[in-house]
Amino acid sequence: MKPENKVYTAAVGGKEMTFETGRLALQAGGAVTVRIGETMMFAAASISPSIRPGIDFFPLTVDYEERMYAGGRIPGSFFRREGRPTEEAILIARLTDRPLRPLFPKDLRNDVQVILYSFSIDDENPIDILGVNAASAALMISDAPWNGPVAAVRVGRVNGELVVMPTFQEMEHSDLDLRLAGTREAILMVECGANEIPEDVMLAALEFGHQAMQPIIDVIVQMRADVGKPKMEYTPFKVEPDLAKKVYNQVAALLDDIFDKGMMKGERNTALDDLRAKIATDLAGDDAEMKLQVAEAFDVAVRTSVRSRILERNIRLDGRGLTDIRPIWCEVGLSPRAHGSGLFTRGETQVLTLATLGTPKDAQEMDSLQNTEDKRYIHHYNFPPFSTGEVKALRGSSRRDIGHGALAERALVPVIPPMEEFPYTLRLVSEVLGSNGSSSMASVCGSTLALMDTGVPIKSPVAGVAMGLIKESERFVVLTDILGAEDHLGDMDFKVAGTAKGITALQMDIKIAGITSQILTQALAQARTARMSIMEKILAVMPQPRPELKPHVPRVIVVKIPVDKIGAIIGPGGKNIRALQEQTNTKIDIDEDGSVYIAATDAESSRKAQDMIEGITEVPVLGRIYTGKVVRIESFGAFVEIMPNIDGMVHISQLDSVRINQVEDVVSLGDEITVMVTGIDPSGKIRLSRQAVLEGWSLEEAVANDRPTGGKGGGRPGGNNNRGGDRGGDRGGRPQGGDRGGRERGGFDRRSGGGKPR
Repeated sequence: MKPENKVYTAAVGGKEMTFETGRLALQAGGAVTVRIGETMMFAAASISPSIRPGIDFFPLTVDYEERMYAGGRIPGSFFRREGRPTEEAILIARLTDRPLRPLFPKDLRNDVQVILYSFSIDDENPIDILGVNAASAALMISDAPWNGPVAAVRVGRVNGELVVMPTFQEMEHSDLDLRLAGTREAILMVECGANEIPEDVMLAALEFGHQAMQPIIDVIVQMRADVGKPKMEYTPFKVEPDLAKKVYNQVAALLDDIFDKGMMKGERNTALDDLRAKIATDLAGDDAEMKLQVAEAFDVAVRTSVRSRILERNIRLDGRGLTDIRPIWCEVGLSPRAHGSGLFTRGETQVLTLATLGTPKDAQEMDSLQNTEDKRYIHHYNFPPFSTGEVKALRGSSRRDIGHGALAERALVPVIPPMEEFPYTLRLVSEVLGSNGSSSMASVCGSTLALMDTGVPIKSPVAGVAMGLIKESERFVVLTDILGAEDHLGDMDFKVAGTAKGITALQMDIKIAGITSQILTQALAQARTARMSIMEKILAVMPQPRPELKPHVPRVIVVKIPVDKIGAIIGPGGKNIRALQEQTNTKIDIDEDGSVYIAATDAESSRKAQDMIEGITEVPVLGRIYTGKVVRIESFGAFVEIMPNIDGMVHISQLDSVRINQVEDVVSLGDEITVMVTGIDPSGKIRLSRQAVLEGWSLEEAVANDRPTGGKGGGRPGGNNNRGGDRGGDRGGRPQGGDRGGRERGGFDRRSGGGKPR
C-alpha cells in the first residue's frame, strides 16, 4: 500500500516553501523533501542505536551529495558519475552542519548522520538554504535527540531594499548575500558576503532575516507534532559530579598558576598535558575507563577556570584586556619570483599569502549544479600540521581549508577591479605558517598586502578580525581577537572582515542556543574598532598598491577585433594562434565578443603580437596603398597578398603605365609591389591597381581610368568577365582559412587557444 505523504507549506518572502514527508526513505530516522519553485532538496537523518566507544566528542556527520540529474545533466567525468564533492557541495554541507551541531545534547556520543541530495534545480532559486531547512525538519521528526528546530533564509539588498529568499536574477543586483540560521529566539549561524555594508545596515538585515524565518519554524514544529517519532533514550557520557568536583579542587590552583605565567601556546599546552596525565594517574591508576573520566573532568576544570577568569576577573590567557589586539607585524615581497607576497603575523598566528596573475583563460571553470560561471578571483587556504606544532599525514584540502578559503575570497572580491579595468585572473594562496586563533582573518590581511605588493589596483584595503564570547546566564563579555583556546572554550567565533567603509564578509558560529541583537551589536562595534587598528598596521607597511605591476607579472593588453575575424586568428585547429604565440613568446586568449587578450612579460613581445593580430584582422580600405607580395600569376593579371591571408587582383591593364603583352613582363612570383585598393565588391573580391600608384592618382582617378576593354582577362573589376576572373576573385575576395577554418575547425574551442576565457 502506498504510504501517506504529508505536505506542509510556509510562506517566506512571498514564496511558498513546501515540506513533504512520509513517501520517501521510510527506513531513515527522518526524511524530508523541501521545495521552492522547482528546486528540491532531500534530507535523511539517522542515529546509531549505541554509543561509539572511546571518544570524547559528539560524532555528527553532514554530507551533501550533488546530483547532476537535478539539473538535467550527465556528469562530465570518464565514468559519467559523480566523483568527489565539488567545493560548492562541501560549502553547503558545512553551512548545514554549523547551525545543527550546537543543539545536540553535549553528552551524546551516538553517531548521527545527515545526508542531503539535490533532487531538482531550477534557474531561479538557490538550493543551499533548503539544505538547512530540510535537515532541521528531518532531525525534528526523527528519533534522534535534538533541541531544534532551526530555520534558515537568505537575505539580499536590491536597490536599497532588503529582500528575503532572492532569486539568482535578483542577486545579480544585490550588494548583500546574507545567509543566516536560527531558532525562534535567536540567531545561530551567519555566512555573509557584502559590498562594504555599514554595521547598522548589517544589523537590520540580520533582524529582518531572523523575523522572516519564523514561518519555517512554525511548520517544522507542526511536523514534529503530527508525524514525529519518540526521541530515543541514550546513554549520556558525563562525568560523575563528585569526580568533577574532586578533580577541580585538586587542579584549580595549579591551573591558575599555569595561566598566570602568560605562557606561549605550545608551552602552555605542554604544561596542561603534563598536569592532565599526572592527575589521571593519581586518581585512576591503570583503569582505562576511569582515566577517560578523569581526563574529561580535567577538561571541564580547564574550561571552568578559563571562563571564570575572563567573565569574573577580565583576565585572558595571554594577559590582554578584553578588547586588546595581539602584537602585529607585516612584510611584503618575501618571494622574488611570485607576482606578489604578503606576510601577516598577529601574535602566534602567521599567514604568508602569495599572489599569481594570469590571463582570462586561467579563470576557474565552475562545473557545479548552480554555479557555471568562470571565477577570475580564486583564493586557496592551506593549514599544514606544523602550523600548530603537530605531526599528521597530509590528506589534501580539508573541509576547513575550503571553508576558510571561501571566506577570505568573499572578503576580498568586492575590492577587486572589474575585468574591463584589470583583465587578469587572480589566484591567491594563503599558507598558514603558525596558528593560534583567527588564521582565516590573518589570510584576509595577508592577501591585502599581497595584492598591493603585486600592484593590483584594489578599491580599498581589507582587514579582518575574529570576535569571541563568554556567556553564563545573562552575563557575557565579548572578546576581541580571540586565541585558539578562547575559541575552543568560548561560546562564539564571529569573524568580521571589511574596509574602512563597511563590511565585506561575516561568518559566525556559536556553541550555545543563540545570541541576541545586543551581543551582535557589541560584537560588530568592537570588530570595527579592531579592524581600523589592524588596517593602520597594514597601511604602515604598504600605504597603497604599487603604481606598476611587479617585473615578473605578465602585461596584458586588450585588442578588439571584428567577431567574424576570430576564425582567422585561430586558424584551422588552432594552427594560427599557436604559431602567433610561439613567434611572439606571448599567451593569447580570445573572447567570443572579439576581445583578444595578449599577455607577455615584456612590452616588445606584446607589441609584436598586437601588430600581427591587427595585420590579420585589418580590413582593406578603398583608396589605401599597400605593399604586398605576388602570390599567383594568371594570364589576365596578378594576385597580390596585401595583408596576411588576404589578396586581391591587379588586372593586366593596371600593372603598368603603358600597355603590356603579358603579366610576366612586369612581375614575377614572389615580387613585392605597391598597389592601391580601387574596388571591393559585395562578395569581398578586391580590385587592385599598380598603375594608380605609379601615376599618383586619387581613388576617383584610379576608378575612372580602370576601364579595361577586350583582350583576354578584361572585364569588370574583380575579373568576373571570364572563368579566370571568377576563380581569381574567389581566391582574392575572402581571407584564407576564413569561415570554415575559423568557425568549423578553429571555432571557439578553448583547447586551441580561442573562445571564451576559462
